[in-house]
Amino acid sequence: MAHYTGLPERPRHTWPVRLVGALGLAALAVPVAAAVIFRPSPGTSSSAAQAVPAASSTAPAATVPATKAPPGFPAPPPGAVVFARQLGSDDLALGLVPRSGSLLAQASLVGPQGTGVAGRPVAFAVQGRTTPAAACGAGCYRATLPVSGRLSSVDVIVGGSPATRWRVALPTAWPAPDAGALVARAEKVWRSLRSVSFTERLGSGTGTIVRSSWQIQAPDRLAYQVKDGWAAVVVGARRWDRSPGSTRWVETPQTRLTQPVPEWVAVRNAHVLGSTTIAGRPAWTVSFFDPGTPGWFQVLLDKQTLRALLVRMTATAHFMRDDFGSFNSTAPIEPPR
Repeated sequence: MAHYTGLPERPRHTWPVRLVGALGLAALAVPVAAAVIFRPSPGTSSSAAQAVPAASSTAPAATVPATKAPPGFPAPPPGAVVFARQLGSDDLALGLVPRSGSLLAQASLVGPQGTGVAGRPVAFAVQGRTTPAAACGAGCYRATLPVSGRLSSVDVIVGGSPATRWRVALPTAWPAPDAGALVARAEKVWRSLRSVSFTERLGSGTGTIVRSSWQIQAPDRLAYQVKDGWAAVVVGARRWDRSPGSTRWVETPQTRLTQPVPEWVAVRNAHVLGSTTIAGRPAWTVSFFDPGTPGWFQVLLDKQTLRALLVRMTATAHFMRDDFGSFNSTAPIEPPR
């Protein structure tokens, strides 16, 4: 993890969208800070990106040009419906590809360093039959499961430590409808917002939970406050940081950010998992894999406006939930006095 400079710098694995530092720095007696949302605009050099301190009915369509996951990363197979959860400090994901009379199942197990966890006993259980998985690479475990009739759930059984039996409920509509076009429309809505606020819950798998509140304002302003921690305000090419317990803001230069932007880099394997209601609003539940992060996302999209009401991300040592509101009504962000 990088040296701490008020906000954590970009970690070695380089998060393109949401960079969260310091969760792993607690052992070094360094304050915990949340992420600055940042995705370089097209044409932004990697050196410019590094200069930003970092503290986090449908039809088939690609949301952005394809981005590859790092070599050896256990990405889901093409066309898979994806699900993901935290397993200790690891990511555990399931990808399911429906076939005639069978189901291709892949479990992905990713450790806190971003590499696949090999050598674990993994099996899948469906319709009363348990099938051992075969290794398909580091952290990749795959099996073809015979099925008949309608499926309601698939169990992922992981041995070793930590062990789990994870029952994954399948969508009522199966195979799940493609959500590529739906997510693409939601991205356009996100980028068109004048302002938005959200609260964040972020863990690294070590037991430390960071809670923070965020305000975003187009085209280049943001502010956040970590509970009992750091705060920052970014306005164009300037930023102000305030340490925990202090009343003094420290001003420094800032690479200009583009806001608001979605919290993912690329979208693959997008499917509608079903419908739900959040804060009284009917919403689509959508899941997808982001090879650019890399990580797994589940997003609740308002059916009327296509605004993202909730975003969950499962990625390397990053287990995040963001709840959004105050769309186009967030208070103006101004330099602190």
